[in-house]
Amino acid sequence: MKYWLLKTEPSAYSFDDLLRDGTTLWSGVRNYQARNILRDEMKRGDRALIYHSSADPTAVIGVAEVVREGHPEPGETDWFQVELKALQKLPRPVTLAEIRKTPALKDMLLIRRGMRLSVQPVTKAQYDAILKLAE
Repeated sequence: MKYWLLKTEPSAYSFDDLLRDGTTLWSGVRNYQARNILRDEMKRGDRALIYHSSADPTAVIGVAEVVREGHPEPGETDWFQVELKALQKLPRPVTLAEIRKTPALKDMLLIRRGMRLSVQPVTKAQYDAILKLAE
């Protein structure tokens, strides 16, 4: 199992929307590096931290599971999507400020200067640290 962080703007599609829908196709990613992750690396059963960007505050909000691996978006040849299932809303959001202050998370791509990728790998240790912070 691998672990990921997926960014979404809550005004476009929030974790509450995913909870309501149960599953969703994670599509609309228009970056080749992120596309390659969706296409080649995300596998059924992987876990994803859902991060609300362009929010106040920006934070990890919930956890989802990949239930369908990368496949082309309808009508597209270059762009891929995965299907996600909501697993749980975190007991409380884990903010970007908290992530930056947590030594166990100092190497997360999310806080690396210039890293704007909307699909990012996280380690099992980073995933576990986020869940612990949310308690």
